[in-house]
Amino acid sequence: QAQRTLGPALDKATGTLLYNAASRLKAPRHLGFLVGYIARREIRSDLQLGAALDYLKSHPLEPLDVAAFEQACGVGVSVTPEQIEEAVEAVISRHRAELLAERYHFNMGLLMGEARSRLRWADGKTIKNEVDLQVLHLLGPKTEADLEKKPKTAKARPAQAEKPKAVVVENGEVGTETLSLLEQLRGEALKFHKPGENYKTEGYVVTPNTMALLKQHLAVTGGQVRTRFPPEPNGILHIGHAKAINFNFGYAKANGGVCFLRYDDTNPEKEEEKYFTAIRDMVEWLGYEPYAVTHASDYFDQLYTWALELIRRGQAYVCHQKVEEIKGHNPPPSPWRDRPAEESLLLFEDMRKGKFGEGEATLRMKLVMEDGKMDPVAYRVKFTPHHRTGDKWCIYPTYDYTHCLCDSIEHITHSLCTKEFQARRSSYFWLCNALDVYCPVQWEYGRLNLLYTVVSKRKIIRLVEMGAVRDWDDPRLFTLTALRRRGFPPEAINNFCARVGVTVAQATMEPHLLEACVREVLNEKAPRAMAVLEPLKVTITNFPAPEALDVLVPNFPADETRGFHKVPFQPTIYIEETDFREDTDKGYKRLAPGQPVGLRHAGYVITVQNVIKDASGRVMELEVTCTKSDVADKPKAFIHWVSEPLACEVRLYERLFLHKNPEDPTEVPGGFLSDLNPDSLRVVDTALVDRSVLSAQPFSKFQFERLGYFSVDPDSTERKLVFNRTVTLKEDPGKD
Repeated sequence: QAQRTLGPALDKATGTLLYNAASRLKAPRHLGFLVGYIARREIRSDLQLGAALDYLKSHPLEPLDVAAFEQACGVGVSVTPEQIEEAVEAVISRHRAELLAERYHFNMGLLMGEARSRLRWADGKTIKNEVDLQVLHLLGPKTEADLEKKPKTAKARPAQAEKPKAVVVENGEVGTETLSLLEQLRGEALKFHKPGENYKTEGYVVTPNTMALLKQHLAVTGGQVRTRFPPEPNGILHIGHAKAINFNFGYAKANGGVCFLRYDDTNPEKEEEKYFTAIRDMVEWLGYEPYAVTHASDYFDQLYTWALELIRRGQAYVCHQKVEEIKGHNPPPSPWRDRPAEESLLLFEDMRKGKFGEGEATLRMKLVMEDGKMDPVAYRVKFTPHHRTGDKWCIYPTYDYTHCLCDSIEHITHSLCTKEFQARRSSYFWLCNALDVYCPVQWEYGRLNLLYTVVSKRKIIRLVEMGAVRDWDDPRLFTLTALRRRGFPPEAINNFCARVGVTVAQATMEPHLLEACVREVLNEKAPRAMAVLEPLKVTITNFPAPEALDVLVPNFPADETRGFHKVPFQPTIYIEETDFREDTDKGYKRLAPGQPVGLRHAGYVITVQNVIKDASGRVMELEVTCTKSDVADKPKAFIHWVSEPLACEVRLYERLFLHKNPEDPTEVPGGFLSDLNPDSLRVVDTALVDRSVLSAQPFSKFQFERLGYFSVDPDSTERKLVFNRTVTLKEDPGKD
């Protein structure tokens, strides 16, 4: 086309513009229009071309306003050498003093930028030449001092200020939270489209009705961001879902919008009420309140009506190929693809009435997806009553058909999903446009995976069935219910998701990074208590009082303004068996004959006087004397202890699997069930804990001094508390 105007030989600059136009233009129908301007030398710079492309992207509908287009990209604007000279002269005059002081060490890019801002369509190379010329005239040639590198000056680091708290209004309620995740998500807003500007997104398909539908959409939403979290209610949420929840709810919150919780309940065979309840519980546990709770089944009538319309428009047909025949990416084409719409309408009605058995007929859409999959199924026959609609339907829509249309009904602005759904983006746009309904924009992000675990529903069921774990909430799993039971605070999970970041790439993380977030939160929130896992009886023979003393223990030793609790101190106390040795080495600092230790918070130092053993030689009891700390020599160590304690059960957890990737056959040839860690759970049923925890409720969290963070398990009874170890106080250096 350009050669018809310019002849067969095109100069390099024109060729570059033509290449950029062809490769960057998203709407091919405008290519001839744009090439005409390049061939006529009315668009002659990349700056003009960029402005032209931006205008065409923002104005997708015909007819184009040619005058507005030409104004937007500088067609007909002529910048004379005199104008460039005057603009550069004005800029240099403004910075004259700094130029004379810094000479050639001055940032010349600043002069270029200011000159270009005054003359938008001027040629950049001409401006640079003029800047160089006028600077040379002002400063003269470069000296040796000008050629030396400018010494780097150390920047003073600003004092670390405490992170501000943001006041967030979510669905009418005010709350406060740190800005880290919200700041990231506001950052993403720069990449995402604004509500109502869907057509500016790469790959978005514009139809003659698009702008009218977007106008109606904005009238419904008022320009508000709308997202949704759409789980299938056929399993329990896991750590990967935590990222999805944070992303969907967080993006809406960060941008003043709302998020729907929508259950994708289109497969009645696998759905149970307990999953619906557990999913909402976990969303709320993470601190989010849905704008509305909806179900795909709410829209079954509308989805069916649209399926009929799709058939009438020649975009769907009833097919009788078996499931096995259409599996994979290269199945044989359907022999029924071109059957008349009237015939498909009658057969689809027969499907609805139950005249076909399961697998005998499906409704398929006429399209090819990015991954090559042809004609995805829209409806299939299932004679399973639905938990909400009963036996009204015996045909149920698929994800490929349901998802985008439910988004459209709810006027979702940003349909955020994980990267594996990228192959369905074209079908998402195609289906909305085939029915002439509002089309949201699908955006993909990377999944979050953890090492040393499995999260597949099928595999967790296998673990439960074989007794490797107790249930979906076994604290060794990484389902959200399991993490809650183990004692992980929701803030820690949200912080972890924020640290992982909103990435497009899949993130596979080590569990200890999540555990580090847990320690940070619990260090601030878990009150201290004392517990002994392997008790050793100690009798104080010179106890200083005729009866028990009360010892005040700070709930948070680093901040005693947060209160105290009382623990009894009696002649009989219990310490950890590992805190006593008869034979010591150079590095050992705890209790031993001839080596006293202090008792934490008690104000006393104890010294061994007698070691009592059983017939086998095992130490059963120590007799000690005590001295007040302020008169005794300072001991090498202080140990924890309990007196008049409560008996409790403590469950100590380790990783469930031995290898990082238990599902990888190259790492674990025998399969994930062969990789179970035999020491993933140790139950200590003779542990003792101080009486300050007596009234603790399930999920209450404590730091047991020197031992770790622990959470009260729901198995606890009035007679005996059960504690799960959440994490140790420090990361185990032996772990990867």
